[in-house]
Amino acid sequence: MPRPVIFDLFHTLVPGGDPERDRIVGEMALMVGVEPAAFVDSYHATWRDRMTGWDTAETVRILARRLGGTPTEEQVRRAATHRRELARRLLSRVPPETVAVLDALRADGHPIGLVSNATAETAEAWPSTELARRFDVAVFSSDVGLAKPDPAIYRLAAERLGVAPADCVFVGDGADGELAGAAAVGMTVVRTTEHNDSDPAWVGRALTALGALPALLREPITG
Repeated sequence: MPRPVIFDLFHTLVPGGDPERDRIVGEMALMVGVEPAAFVDSYHATWRDRMTGWDTAETVRILARRLGGTPTEEQVRRAATHRRELARRLLSRVPPETVAVLDALRADGHPIGLVSNATAETAEAWPSTELARRFDVAVFSSDVGLAKPDPAIYRLAAERLGVAPADCVFVGDGADGELAGAAAVGMTVVRTTEHNDSDPAWVGRALTALGALPALLREPITG
C-alpha cells in the first residue's frame, strides 16, 4: 500500500498571507475601537490560545477588552466576519500545481491527511474549499485543542487514517517546530521551501517545489 501522506497547510499547500493577515487584524482593531498596532501585537502574542481554544468572535472580544476597548456585539460580529472572509480568501489561493500534486498522489493510491495549526475561521472555511475533497482526514488545532509539535496531534491524524505514525510521511515548511514533532513520533519527514523557508536549520530531506513529491514517494524513502 502506498504510504499515507500528511501535509501542513499554510506555507506548504497555500501561501501564508502574513502581511495581509496583519493588515486585516489592524482593520479589525479599528472596527472595535482599539489601537491597531497594539491589537496586532496582542494577536501574535496569543497565537496558541487562538489556535487551540478561542473562536473568532471570542478572540476579538478578549483582545479588545485587554486593550481597554468595550466593543458592542455588532462591532465584534463585523470584525469576526472580516477575519472569516480573509480565511476564505487565503484558502482559495491554492496554486494549480498543488492541486496537481494532490491528484497525482491520490492516483498513486496514497491516503492523504492534513494537520494544521489553524484558528477557528480556517477550520470553518475548509469544507467549502477545493482542497478539502482531496483529503481523507483533516485535523485542525482549533478543533482538537492540540497544536504542533505536540506528539498527540500527529498521532491523532494517523489514527484517523487507520495507520501508525511510523507508516506516514509528513510534509511541511517547518513552522512551529512541526518537522521535529513529526520525526519524534516516527514519521518520515519531507520539508518544503516552496512558499517559505521556515526551518532553515532542518538537516533532513527538503524539496524546493512540491511538484517533486509524487516522484519522490515512488522511491523507497526512510528517516
